[in-house]
Order: sequence, then structure tokens, then C-alpha cells
Amino acid sequence: MPILVRPYDPDGPAGVPDDAATLAVFRRAVHVTAAADYTPEQLAAWAPADPDLAAWAVRRAARRTVVATLDGRVVGFTDVDADGYVDMMFVDPDAARRGVGRALLAWAHDEAVRLGATSMTTRASLTARPFFEAHGFRVEREHQPVVRGVSLTNFAMRRPLP
Repeated sequence: MPILVRPYDPDGPAGVPDDAATLAVFRRAVHVTAAADYTPEQLAAWAPADPDLAAWAVRRAARRTVVATLDGRVVGFTDVDADGYVDMMFVDPDAARRGVGRALLAWAHDEAVRLGATSMTTRASLTARPFFEAHGFRVEREHQPVVRGVSLTNFAMRRPLP
């Protein structure tokens, strides 16, 4: 079955909201996929056990968010703004290495170009850095953001656009 990329829908197709589905993808990607690169304390700060679903839904709806589906199930999501900044890109670990990240990044690239951005940027985690590097992004600097009192590591990355 092909990967389908579609706009985020707060109500979701057939009444299944994308808010809970994208939040679940985010939490699983952090707590499963990123677990090899971050401590349990860092993972808990990054994706806490008691997320605010309403705040999450507002944030996703306010951004240019799309979801990737396989067999009708949300398995990833991303967003991009008019400057080409990719704030979030997450793939469910059960859908890893199936082209979901590539499909989402291709959408973000095309959307950034359509919006007139001259480059794409992101703050990639230790886990995501190799993916972005494999797709033409280069590290500009390392950051140590503090989230809920816990220091994490991520990388400001950039990819020029044609």
C-alpha cells in the first residue's frame, strides 16, 4: 500500500481525529526511536507522560501540518513554514524504514519551494540528524536546549533550495 500524505485534519477522516494520532506518533517516536540517543530523564522531559491534547491540537492546526498514512493509519507527520523551517517531523517506529520520512520531507521541500523559501532549516535531534544529513542538510551548530528543566542536544541544520 502506498504512503499517502494529506493535510492535518482536526476532525480526521471518518471522524478519527488527527490530534490524538499525531500525538501518539510523536510520543512513540521519542520514547522508542530516540531512546538509543537520550536518557530516560531526557525522553520524559521531551515527551511527558501527561501531554495536553488540546494544546497539541491547537499547535498542529496552527501550523502547515501534514500527516502520512499507511493503510489508512497515521504513521507520521511534519510541518513547514514560509521560511522553510521544519519544526516537527516524526515517524512511528512501526513504520520506520518504509519511506515515510522521505515522503514527508519531499512534501516539506515542495511546499517550501512553493512558498518561496530559499532554504530549509530544522532543529534535528541526535536521532534525526543522520536522516537529515542523508537528504542534503548540513549542521550549522549544536544546541543544548533546556526542556522542563532538562538539557537536550539538537542541531541547527540547513539545506539550500533551488
